[in-house]
Amino acid sequence: MEDESDADDTSTYSKKKKKKVGAVYDNDIGQKKENDWALCEFDGAIDYIPCLDNIDAIKALPSTKHYEHRERHCPDPAPTCLVPLPDGYRTPIPWPKSRNEVWYSNVPHPGLISYKKDQNWVKKTNDRLIFPGGGTQFKHGALHYIDFIEESFPKISWGKRTRVILDVGCGVASFGGFIFDRDVLTMSLAPKDEHEAQVQLALERGIPAISSVMGTQRLVFPGNVYDAVHCARCRVPWHIEGGKLLLELNRVLRPGGYFVWSATPVYWTDDEDVEIWKEMEKLTRSICWKLVAKFVDESTGIGAAIFRKPTSNDCYENRNKNFPPMCEEDDSVNAAWYVPLSACIHRIPDEDERGSKWPQSWPSRLTEAPAWLNNFKGVNGKTAADDFMADSEKWQKAVEKSYLEGLGIDWKHIRNVMDMRAVYGGFAAALSSLPVWVMNVVPSDAPDTLPVMFDRGLFGIYHDWCESFSSYPRTYDLLHADHLFSKIKKRCNIKAVIAEVDRLLRPSGWVIVREKSEFIGEMQNYFESLQWEVKMAFSKGTEGLVAVQKTKWRPATSF
Repeated sequence: MEDESDADDTSTYSKKKKKKVGAVYDNDIGQKKENDWALCEFDGAIDYIPCLDNIDAIKALPSTKHYEHRERHCPDPAPTCLVPLPDGYRTPIPWPKSRNEVWYSNVPHPGLISYKKDQNWVKKTNDRLIFPGGGTQFKHGALHYIDFIEESFPKISWGKRTRVILDVGCGVASFGGFIFDRDVLTMSLAPKDEHEAQVQLALERGIPAISSVMGTQRLVFPGNVYDAVHCARCRVPWHIEGGKLLLELNRVLRPGGYFVWSATPVYWTDDEDVEIWKEMEKLTRSICWKLVAKFVDESTGIGAAIFRKPTSNDCYENRNKNFPPMCEEDDSVNAAWYVPLSACIHRIPDEDERGSKWPQSWPSRLTEAPAWLNNFKGVNGKTAADDFMADSEKWQKAVEKSYLEGLGIDWKHIRNVMDMRAVYGGFAAALSSLPVWVMNVVPSDAPDTLPVMFDRGLFGIYHDWCESFSSYPRTYDLLHADHLFSKIKKRCNIKAVIAEVDRLLRPSGWVIVREKSEFIGEMQNYFESLQWEVKMAFSKGTEGLVAVQKTKWRPATSF
């Protein structure tokens, strides 16, 4: 990694807003040039997700039995058109008010409202969508449900032992939205489905979510990282095909972690539900999960079963039948980028490996380096533990001395943040005192530091920036790119990556780019060609920074 210390202190340069960097225009990389942008103009362009809306690829699929049509099929070449704005788009309602209401004009989906009208999930009132926080599952509100789980099973210990959760089939993500109040960070996951844009609504509300499906590919997370997995009426057939989908949850669930299953087979007694429960009991026993709690809330009739993943390999080694089988030794538990699902069980890590010990309670785990890092060399040449501390100190300094005050960002309007090239999660940790959440992205070809972030109580995802991200347009308030563009320039079309940045970012949202000095001019030129406001641009020594704010400008020409 580059020595970026020269760019850490931007407070000295706060008066240089909108000033171009002269020297970087004198070389070929930063040569000022025009970029002709065009508007995407086709059905569905307003909500276009290139890798999930590749109609030609979807039509060519031999089967959709396993939701292959909801998986990623990226167009080649990557698109460079800009998505249009919905008519009447408005600056999003800030958090926490956004948890309960959003502007209808920002996410105009009458199909979802019609589908959910009898479930009390979402209602249209004048120019807003209102989220009562109830629904089929949360009859007395999401917090009542969340607290009832902890009252029934105190060992789950929200916000202390259990900090990072995966919520499968999240709907409009009320569970993830309200469990923030208990210091729990939830990655909400749902497919881009026929009910239209549930994940988009979640993100508009300020709740972390991605469009993804449990189909034929692994989820894009490392193994042994989630403290708990939650599924409330998520309609995933866990028990079929050898339990392949449940085994994927087993892969990402931390040893000793909990699977909270709140579905009708747990608390209904009709023949179909009873049969599914029997199959689930059989499957969970076969993978050595222990049923630690089963209960029903008498006030709502809703119940849950909680299973615990084992903390050693003893049960696996003593099974009468090796089914599901153990995974091959060369099958990495962390391999997740376009890796097919496999119906096998990964071994529990050995005592000196990551995942063998539960992290410290939150919030201590945020700032203390995991002990297993002492066994590895870091990405900067030091021990990984030393790298971890240096990364945390660097970003704490940059955020305190520059980002919070020196750039002119109104943090009251920042909620959804993405670190496009995270290393140890230091940037996200430095923002932990603010009411924001950070999607940490580790490039698929970079050193695999994503497990570190989960261990410190943060979360993230693997991604290749030559492709589009699995999120709707206009879903992030701030994108942070630390030496990303110089890393991907040789293999990605940078103009397509800039178009993707534009797609993800809300109007009035911010981009902060830290780069080698010779790249700052090129980045500034791209942003100015989009008619964005350059709030700061400078270089000092070999390092530079550009901070820009997106406008509502859209090109007059169409693609």
